[in-house]
Amino acid sequence: MFEKFRIIFTIPELRQKIFLTLLFLAIYRVGWQIPLPVVNQQAMTAHFETGGLADLVAAVSVFSASQLNQATIFGLGIMPYISASIIFQLLGSVWKPLEELKKEGESGQKKINEYTRYATVVLCLIQSYFYLRWLISASASTANPASRLINETVWESMQSGFLANFGWQFAAVLTMTAGTVFLMWLGEQIDEFGIGNGISLLIMAGILARMPGAGYQLIKQSDFQLGGAPGNLGIEHLIVLAVMFVAVIFGVVFITQGQRRIPTQSAKHVRGRRVYGGTRQYLPLRVNQAGVMPIIFASSLLMIPMILFNQLATRFPNNGVLGELKAIFERGDGFTYNLFYVAMIYFFCYFWTAITFNPKDMAENLKNFGTFIPGYRPGKRTTDYLEKVMVRITYVGAGFLALVAIIPTIISAAINVPLMVASFYGGTGLLIAVSVAFDLVQKIDSHLVMRNYKGLLERS
Repeated sequence: MFEKFRIIFTIPELRQKIFLTLLFLAIYRVGWQIPLPVVNQQAMTAHFETGGLADLVAAVSVFSASQLNQATIFGLGIMPYISASIIFQLLGSVWKPLEELKKEGESGQKKINEYTRYATVVLCLIQSYFYLRWLISASASTANPASRLINETVWESMQSGFLANFGWQFAAVLTMTAGTVFLMWLGEQIDEFGIGNGISLLIMAGILARMPGAGYQLIKQSDFQLGGAPGNLGIEHLIVLAVMFVAVIFGVVFITQGQRRIPTQSAKHVRGRRVYGGTRQYLPLRVNQAGVMPIIFASSLLMIPMILFNQLATRFPNNGVLGELKAIFERGDGFTYNLFYVAMIYFFCYFWTAITFNPKDMAENLKNFGTFIPGYRPGKRTTDYLEKVMVRITYVGAGFLALVAIIPTIISAAINVPLMVASFYGGTGLLIAVSVAFDLVQKIDSHLVMRNYKGLLERS
């Protein structure tokens, strides 16, 4: 293995790509630490360490590479760009002009990417404005200057008139928007000049950067003895987390590599005195066609009723129904929440697969290349067969994603581990990190194989 790593850095082009990628990720981590000058950092930290928003903000930060609890220049993360990309991918399946652009190939994709960037800027402006309005309303609800989320100097200038109030809000909105646009540019530079998927690597870098803090929190809460003191973790709890850590990594690699191979036969044709075709191949269909997107969608949507019922229960504290609904949608609250979570993951798995996988187009391509599936006529019969197979294997992939997603809530409730610790060391965060790392290794392997070296995943 060490010899393979040595070979990687002896290839000039690959070495340059790796160092450029590391440089771009380092730039992202530096900007991730720079807060907006208008916020009170100590008050922000105290506010998000207590109260119901702590887990919510931490969960959003895992998926978006953001720093919402400190309102940094990269505070919005890359989520607006991901949201814009998802919107245009969905529209590409139902809106005729975008469908025609997708069929134009590379030129059409460039046009769609341009529209995506414009939509990202619009989403950033909207999200950053509402985020600042929330900062102002949270600051106005406290009479203690030290507890205000807005800096005291800025808070005093707000009282001097409309122009001063508008000026700092305008500057803060533009700063957060520029930060996300810069992250989008960083991701595209990694795609073009670095190695790996730039946006995915930014998300993975944010996850990995939080893992040491989660590990320290875990060690601080552990006694390293059987049973452990009340409120602390014993050695048996750490063993369970370690086993879960290894099992999730094994499962992610297994499902990522998992394929349903459908045998295909190419038709024979004669040219001159030679016979071409007639070879048997296979069509690989991925078990987890949707990737990690269903978990992101389900988690995001389940935050909406959580916030809504939290606000309603605060305004109507004597209403028992609202209190029950609030308890149901809080993270790690038991069977009902997990049932909703699993149902939404299954729904979005099938939904996302239906968008990204088109059996009719695949059947048409097989027909055009003179290839057919033995036992099924080209055309509608082949389309129906491919759709039936994809429905079945998507059920397995969705089941795996659902299992990984609810592991943190189950473990957190069972052994009293903080939810974000369980998420990093056995849940969605680990799933994203391993998937992105696996994709990165495969891209490095392609460079090695192209130069007649053995890949990292091949045995010596």
